[in-house]
Amino acid sequence: MEEKKTITKGRVIIAGAGPGDAELITIKLQRRLGDADVIICDRLVNHEIISLYARKDVIVINAGKQGYNNASISQEQINELIVTHALEGHTVLRLKGGDVAFFSNVLDELISIKEYDIPFEIIPGITAAAGASAYTGIPLTARGFSQGVQWITFNPSADFSAEKWKYITASNDTLVFYMASKNVIYLAELLLKYMSNKDTPLAVIEQATTPQQKVNITSLEHCAKDFMNKQFDSPSLVIVGNVIKLHEQFKWFIGENIGSLFNEL
Repeated sequence: MEEKKTITKGRVIIAGAGPGDAELITIKLQRRLGDADVIICDRLVNHEIISLYARKDVIVINAGKQGYNNASISQEQINELIVTHALEGHTVLRLKGGDVAFFSNVLDELISIKEYDIPFEIIPGITAAAGASAYTGIPLTARGFSQGVQWITFNPSADFSAEKWKYITASNDTLVFYMASKNVIYLAELLLKYMSNKDTPLAVIEQATTPQQKVNITSLEHCAKDFMNKQFDSPSLVIVGNVIKLHEQFKWFIGENIGSLFNEL
């Protein structure tokens, strides 16, 4: 009688690698990096983290996704990589830039993992906005400046209604826009339609928390003039609000602006 083969499933760890600085990771992630057989890594992860804490024999798969880049690996391919390696009995670490819950495709990956009943855990990370806020001296909320924050993804295909823009701009909340730097002039034009104060500060922060960090500050009214034909290095974050006025007083981290730290794929 032929003996049936049993499949020993591995496990999947979905973890946030923080905004860029290799020291801005959790102790738990540091330990899991040492456990991993396979690391499936986002484009916006600092590979120094892997060099410092992962095993030397770990398999590293760069599975970068990038807007406006047709060469990017699809989410379906990433899901398949995770499942395939886990079903081979490996401990798979899915390493994502920032935090896993902020504007990532974690839901797609979780659905794929659950479909095959693979054990998993989720480890949070420092999201880009928190890192940018700390390393620029721009607190996202501050007494007398802002009592709340709105986190928004923006690109021209977002197609927000007029009612949505009115809601976004109705308070004095700090507005944090992910994935918006390529279209920041268009974003400023839209905000000007709904915000009464044309002098509201706007900042584009490039490669926050890394030696390549650069802070670009203007206002909604002058965004088009100041940023015309300007290309911002990825990852970049857009912050809009009066809290930006605190940057000059409380800035402490000065980047060297020596080129991109991150993979382009």
